[in-house]
Amino acid sequence: MSHLNNIPSTPGKLKMDKSMFIHRHRWHSSLTKLTFWSFVFLGLILLFFFRTPSPSSLPSDPSRRSSRTYNWGGPAWEKRARSSARVRSRNGISVLVTGAAGFVGTHVSTALKRRGDGVLGLDNFNNYYDSSLKRARQVHLERTGVFIVEGDINDSALLSKLFEVVAFTHVMHLAAQAGVRYAMENPSSYVHSNIAGLVNLLEVCKSANPQPAIVWASSSSVYGLNTKVPFSERDRTDQPASLYAATKKAGEEIAHTYNHIYGLSLTGLRFFTVYGPWGRPDMAYFFFTRDILRGKPIPIFEAPNHGTVARDFTYIDDIVKGCLAALDTAEKSTGSGGKKRGPAQLRIFNLGNTSPVPVSDLVSILERLLKVKAKRHSMKLPRNGDVQFTHANISLAQRELGYKPTTDLQTGLKKFVRWYLNYHSGGKMATG
Repeated sequence: MSHLNNIPSTPGKLKMDKSMFIHRHRWHSSLTKLTFWSFVFLGLILLFFFRTPSPSSLPSDPSRRSSRTYNWGGPAWEKRARSSARVRSRNGISVLVTGAAGFVGTHVSTALKRRGDGVLGLDNFNNYYDSSLKRARQVHLERTGVFIVEGDINDSALLSKLFEVVAFTHVMHLAAQAGVRYAMENPSSYVHSNIAGLVNLLEVCKSANPQPAIVWASSSSVYGLNTKVPFSERDRTDQPASLYAATKKAGEEIAHTYNHIYGLSLTGLRFFTVYGPWGRPDMAYFFFTRDILRGKPIPIFEAPNHGTVARDFTYIDDIVKGCLAALDTAEKSTGSGGKKRGPAQLRIFNLGNTSPVPVSDLVSILERLLKVKAKRHSMKLPRNGDVQFTHANISLAQRELGYKPTTDLQTGLKKFVRWYLNYHSGGKMATG
């Protein structure tokens, strides 16, 4: 460390000059920060273990119903898995997509399958939101030839079996406990999925032979209380505003560790407010649409001093292009048998639209598309993890991935509303 240069080479009094004090202060500051984050991560792990309910209590906690026993295995099951994961294009890849019945997972799986890649999905179909929507996505994916294995990413035996049945070249890890506000109700579910689940997946991947390249979903939430805009990958991410953000930040540090020790190729993608057909009902654009049509008031949050709350809304098709580009440019992992053989690729990218839009403008667009006046109810931005604004700097993704979002909010919401009206009128196979 730099302050060691001030120690005299011969015994005697140590001259405590100003520069030494500054260096020591900086060193202590870094040590304090490291200690703080160590305790944060340790606390999250302890929280998970101490709050994990007993098996008898699982049915009463919707977010933990994913811990139920799943039926998998057998010749017919293995045949379906191999068929789904079979590569059908000349230069295709074989991808395990976790969270395949989720919003982004459904679209990514569909896009991969359509271009001839092998795709096998994995999802626990938990009840964080209405599982009937996930089941409808499953039906949609089955029509495209994608088989979704029902199981949990914390099930080591299942993951190991999947890698035994299929030699995946890539993993698209999208399974996670989503949502900022729900973390205040059920914090242990975030540790279970976003930390323990990620570690379990990486443990299996590190031991696979060959090791797959991994692309996984981080979040723009890691920028937390950062006030510098637009958010760049080089900006500080040590001030999370929610437990969800903290678990995603922990995921980035865990990814660094497995890359460093085991040679896993890892690419993290920080998504910025993804929206579109087949979206999540807990997202504002989705439940605003529902409540406007039902004539219910919708909350419009305001920052202090009547400040504007804005989001960098990013259409799902643009996100999918970024995900596929990340997979296509991912280098091979360098480990074998759980041992690192050389330096491996480690990347992080923002995937946003670069055009923040006030939430009030989002509502105005929905009013025009739905031809219904919204009952707006202005409220102060609650201190539950929400931040005032998000804004992505995507220059790195543009340069390295060729990422270029093309869908503005008006166009994207028009497609979403068309899908929403069709889906809720009985057209469950709507593709948007």
